[in-house]
Order: sequence, then structure tokens, then C-alpha cells
Amino acid sequence: MALKGFNKKLQKSCLWCVHGRKSEYSDEIFCKKHGVTTRADACRQYKYDPLKRTPQRQNASGSFTADDFSL
Repeated sequence: MALKGFNKKLQKSCLWCVHGRKSEYSDEIFCKKHGVTTRADACRQYKYDPLKRTPQRQNASGSFTADDFSL
């Protein structure tokens, strides 16, 4: 399901939910509504929190020259 105003291909994940907290010791998510879940899970109570998501880095192409950086 697409999220309005954000990446349309982004899948729901408990990792990015307001109710979920990532475990420090394992790959599990602690949900206030449903207990221990995995990253792939998402429920009806899902609410996207954009501050929890770290966007993927974009690779810079190596085609820069010294003239690109001069004033």
C-alpha cells in the first residue's frame, strides 16, 4: 500500500510504525499493540513515522572534474 506524500513503493513495516520499537539485541520489533513482531509485519494500527526511517544513500557518479568545483 502506498503512503501519501512519500515513496509510493515503500512497504509497510513495523520498524517504521509509531507503535514499534526496535530491539537493541535482535532483529525483532516490540509493538505496543501486538507484542513482539518482525520487520515484515504490519497491522491495522500501523501509522508511519517518517523520523524512524533512514533513507537509502544515493551513489554519486565519479564523473566530476576539477572545473565542477571551481568558482
